[in-house]
Amino acid sequence: MIRPGALKYFILKVDPKKNMLFNPEESIDFNGNTGPFLQYTHARIRSLLRKAADNGIDYTTTAHTQVGKAEKDLIKSIYEFREVVQTAGNTMSPALIANYAFDLAKDFNRFYQETPIFKEGDSDKRNLRLQISELTALVIKNAMALLGIKVPEKM
Repeated sequence: MIRPGALKYFILKVDPKKNMLFNPEESIDFNGNTGPFLQYTHARIRSLLRKAADNGIDYTTTAHTQVGKAEKDLIKSIYEFREVVQTAGNTMSPALIANYAFDLAKDFNRFYQETPIFKEGDSDKRNLRLQISELTALVIKNAMALLGIKVPEKM
């Protein structure tokens, strides 16, 4: 799953109008604009959600809570998926989807590093952050599926 995804992603992330040179080492790097990075980010989010379930956290409901800048930024990135897919279809450029998925994964990883989830004392904020995480995983999974790449639940 990882190797075929790495190869497909490496090819599809490049605009079809441009030339590219394949670099096998670069294509399997877990850091950077690669398929394995996106697959790992998806698996990491799924692990986070399993941890919530294992701890008996039902994050499906939240009361009204203050949404911070970090949450807003990630929600905005998620919201842009539909438009990116439409533009990619209109221009016949899967690279738009690939690079969008990479940017979303980077945004999530920044969010995860800077915004506490399980250490958050306010359960509504924690639940919102878990919901945003779940949506991010879903969008990454759907973007990768559009590229013909599977994402693992665990790595």
